[in-house]
Amino acid sequence: MKAILLAACLTLMAAEAQAASRYVSTKMSCAQTQSVVRNQGAVILRWTSPTSGVPRYDRYVANDHFCSAGEEARRAYVPTADARSCPVYNCKRIERNFFKRRLFPLSD
Repeated sequence: MKAILLAACLTLMAAEAQAASRYVSTKMSCAQTQSVVRNQGAVILRWTSPTSGVPRYDRYVANDHFCSAGEEARRAYVPTADARSCPVYNCKRIERNFFKRRLFPLSD
């Protein structure tokens, strides 16, 4: 019984350590948003879509080191208090299309 409780406590501590901070991007300036992402490495940014009014969110990162294997940091844009599209990065799966490669390049 004690082993089960100890395992549960360790699992909860590990899950809490991996939790990313959450921020509302439209309550910060673009510079503040970029600074928060850069300083914390990975954060969740939330905002409300101006066209549909639907709440939107995603995980944004400082660089590739905060992405999972098979992903890379790619430029994305979020709305902030002072900009409609503030550049940040989020992780996207690396797409490699081996079928588009030609074995023999076309000659001119």
